[in-house]
This record gives sequence, C-alpha cells and structure tokens, in this order.
Amino acid sequence: MKNKNLINIAGIVILSICFSCNGIAQKKDTAAVKPLYISDKVDFDTDDPAIWVNPADPAKSLVIGTDKDAKGGLYVFDLKGKIIPSKTIKGLQRPDNVDIAYGLMLSGKKTDIVVTTERYTHKLRIYALPNMKAVDNGGIPVFVGETEPEFRDLMGISMYTAPDKKIYAIVGRKTGPKEGGYLWQYLLSDDGRGNIKADLVRKFGKYSGKKEIEAIAVDNELGYIYYCDEQFGVRKYYADPAKGNEEISLFGQGDFAVDNEGIAIYKTAGNKGYILVSDQGARQLKVYSRTGKAGALNQHPLLTTIKYSANQTDGIDVVSVPLNSDFKHGLLVAMSDDRTFHFYRWEDIAGKTLKINP
Repeated sequence: MKNKNLINIAGIVILSICFSCNGIAQKKDTAAVKPLYISDKVDFDTDDPAIWVNPADPAKSLVIGTDKDAKGGLYVFDLKGKIIPSKTIKGLQRPDNVDIAYGLMLSGKKTDIVVTTERYTHKLRIYALPNMKAVDNGGIPVFVGETEPEFRDLMGISMYTAPDKKIYAIVGRKTGPKEGGYLWQYLLSDDGRGNIKADLVRKFGKYSGKKEIEAIAVDNELGYIYYCDEQFGVRKYYADPAKGNEEISLFGQGDFAVDNEGIAIYKTAGNKGYILVSDQGARQLKVYSRTGKAGALNQHPLLTTIKYSANQTDGIDVVSVPLNSDFKHGLLVAMSDDRTFHFYRWEDIAGKTLKINP
C-alpha cells in the first residue's frame, strides 16, 4: 500500500508540471489570467498579432496575425478569434511581425494599412484595411545593399505616425551591426499609381549581439520607439529622425526568465499608461511605466509581473479603447505556441494593480 501511495503521489507531481518549448520545466499556475477567447488555429506557427480598430464601428474591429512559415500567411480574425477566410492572405514566404497604421493618403483617400515583414523575399507586404487588398505592387524590398548573412532576413516591424501625419515603417532583421544601424526607418507614401513606396530616412539602433531584435513598438503620442534586444534589455529611441539616433534609455535588464520578446503600449488618460513586454518561456508579462519616474521620464521602473495562459509568447498587441461588450476597456492579444492567439480583456490583465479605465 505504501508503494502504491508513493506512485500515486509521483503521478500527481508529474501531472502538475508542463514543459515549455525550450525544455524548461514549469509549474502550472492556477492564478494565471485566462483569455476570454482562443483563436482558431493557423496552419503552421503563430508569431505576432496586430489589432485594427474599426473607426466606423469598433465592434467590427479585426485582429491580424502572422503564420510564420515558408508557406505562411496573414490571418484575419474577428473579435471572437474566428478566422475570416475571405480576408486571410496565404502563400506568404515566412511573414514574421505585423503592425497597423491609420490614414495613409493613397489615391487621394485616407487608407488604413497592415504591414508585415516577409523574411524570405526581404520585402514589406502591405494591405489596405479592411478589405485586405494588396497595395505594395508585389512587395517593397528593404535593407537593400546588405550582404552579410541574415542581414536582409526581415523580422520586426512597427509603424510610426508623426504629428505631421507622415507615416513611417521601422524595420528589423534577424541580425545586424552592433553599433547603430540594426533598424532602418522608411517613409511610406503613394507612388503616384495607387501603391505604396518606401524611402529610407535613417539607420539606427544598438544591438548587444546576444540573440536578435524582433519586437518593436512605437508610442505615437510621446514620440518614442522601443525594441527588445533579446536577453539584454529594452532599448528606447526617438521616433522622429530629426531628433537624432542616440539611445535615450535601456531598461528591463535582469527582469526576464528567458527572452524579453513581444512589446506593446497600453495608453491611459493624460498620456500615461504601461509598456508591456512578454517574458517568453515564463507565461508572463512584465509591466513598466509608460511615462517613467517623476523627474526622470526615461527611467522605466518595473511595476508588476502578470501571469497569463499564453505559452512561449513572441508577439503581443494591445488597445485601450472600448471595442464591444466583451472588451469594454480594451483588448490584449498574445501569441501562443499551439498555433493560436489568446484574446484577453484588459480588466482581467489589469487585475487590482493596474488602471482599468483609459
């Protein structure tokens, strides 16, 4: 009887442990925040989401997510995580990250766009929203002239809308130079034929050389770019090229179990809010102050750590505006390694620690 009891106890212990993709044993956390919805599965490998808020009817907003494979795609979901086949783009050659911009002037009309990085073709792929019509004339080559291995293998993308309404793409790659120039910034505009062209305006950004730079986020209102130098920290630069290429902050060092990965900004009243960074391999988010310390705006202290259910999260996105009765205070979408995206209510993520109302 004693041996049988020991076997039963051992079995319970085994069942209470799960193993992440990187082989690290992790205990299941019953206190982890659960998503309201888990999306339909993509064909191969989810990587990064972007949320498009429909300006005419927020309840008809969309989530666009990448399926990272040589035969991958750009999947479009409704707010319950259901794939919309008529809008989904398949046959892309390893799309990695994705982001949204609003109101780019195209053929004389303000056009919302979704931009993804196509790694194997070294091109940006751009589609008009909400119909997902291609407006890139087959793709826009970037990092042209680079010859080092993987220096043209696209990964990160984030869009910046300047106060003068000019729209820029900040693009990252698998690897690059350490002392400035890892990220390239392009001005997007109409090519005169109803498609988008991209003009290089600067090269910037330090790199530790530890792993790679993939996740990038832009704070349009405050004018900053943040990016994750994986296994090193979160770097901060000015989004306006005229303000120079000097790094203005480095934070988050030592805060992450494995990789600092996906990054997004939740905005509250008075230009306050939070910088959210996924701790890949640990099923958690690290939360930093958007506005820094009093009198030290570029010092971003760690405010809290939030356990959630998504596993091995690469990309995240968040919006703070009310969308529908499910997402009254905003929506956070996180990639999970079972080919899905998790849809979280902001109030569930915020709990009793963070602000709920924008």
